[in-house]
Amino acid sequence: MLGIILGLVVLMVLAYIGWSIIWVAPIAAGVVALTGGLDLLDAYKDTYMGGFVGFAKAWFPVFLLGAIFGKLMEDSGMARSVAVALTKLIGTKRAILGVVVSSAVLTYGGVSLFVVVFAVYPLALSLFREANINRKLIPGTVALGAFTFTMTALPGTPQIQNLIPMEHFKTDAMAAPIIGVIAALVMGVGGYFYLRWREKQLAAAGEVYTDPEDTKIMDASDSTPLFILSVLPLLTVLITLNLFKWDIVTALIAGIILIMLLNITKFKGFVKAINGGAIGSVTAIVNTSAAVGFGTVVKIVPGFEKLTDLLMSIKGNPLISEAVAVNVLAGATGSASGGMGIALEALGSKYYEIAIDTGMNPEAFHRVASLASGGLDTLPHNGAVLTLLTITGMSHKDSYKDIFVVAVLIPIIAVVVAILMAAIGIN
Repeated sequence: MLGIILGLVVLMVLAYIGWSIIWVAPIAAGVVALTGGLDLLDAYKDTYMGGFVGFAKAWFPVFLLGAIFGKLMEDSGMARSVAVALTKLIGTKRAILGVVVSSAVLTYGGVSLFVVVFAVYPLALSLFREANINRKLIPGTVALGAFTFTMTALPGTPQIQNLIPMEHFKTDAMAAPIIGVIAALVMGVGGYFYLRWREKQLAAAGEVYTDPEDTKIMDASDSTPLFILSVLPLLTVLITLNLFKWDIVTALIAGIILIMLLNITKFKGFVKAINGGAIGSVTAIVNTSAAVGFGTVVKIVPGFEKLTDLLMSIKGNPLISEAVAVNVLAGATGSASGGMGIALEALGSKYYEIAIDTGMNPEAFHRVASLASGGLDTLPHNGAVLTLLTITGMSHKDSYKDIFVVAVLIPIIAVVVAILMAAIGIN
């Protein structure tokens, strides 16, 4: 069991200092294999790669189509159109709320987190400039809208963090809707009021808006597609997935086709957008598959049984041990989907058995697993955090404190609320 812990430490430390999980995960798996008495070569070629390929086989179509959908939304201007329209509706005086809602709508509609950052940032600059809010708060504001409640809590979200638990608990994307909505309110409302408090705190200290160097500020009057047309692909994905119960692959294909039909005059740019999305999806799926491969090796070493017993022996509701396992592994890998993939690959069947044997609703296990994946995953070495800070021109020192509060601390509180609700039978 110490070998498993050592492997996790190796994985987390090397990922934190910036080494790619693509080759860090096999190294960490090697540590686990050696300390667990496994043949190193067999553990890599058979066990590790078996887990890697198995996850890629199951989920690559979703990663691929999701990335293409997001890239087409971005390149067609539809993502920006949605963001601009919502901002006009909310008003420039409520800049933080405008950015949060814009990010949330895009994410809930199926646009990837990374694409949302690129689409919303120029608009955020314009709003924060108008409202005279310090740019340090932009990363935290985008993170609240894109990395939290629309990723893990809102029922029906097509984000991968809400889809992975489905196969383990035999549920659908709408699992535990009441828990999901309440958890979303905890994250959304709590994060928003925190950011407003920070806005006032910075203003009182004389820290207001300053223009970044060499960055174009978006004008809300810039030419974009019509909002009503731009929002249709997002609605198509949500409705076909949740109302008509289509497979997520089919739902995304429907959304992609609709984007291209509505932008047929821009057909020359379709290939470039599709290529860009496809290339981006490869990195995303390989990163997550690498983390899952590590978990597959962990699962077969003798110490894993003791670790499982330790997690399962956590007193009280079994949802507590599930939340701890998913959250810790998401933090270790710096990936919500990766950490949840490891935890559920190893323990998902046990939690499903517990649900069936005890009469607990498997939907509660689905929602708690999804929520827990969105806590410690957003530690400083998380890829989305690094991208967000790079795009916004901020450093960890400038903005990570705010990201931590809205995307780590408050989501963990939301998990606690979810577990308490499930314990009294509210799903």
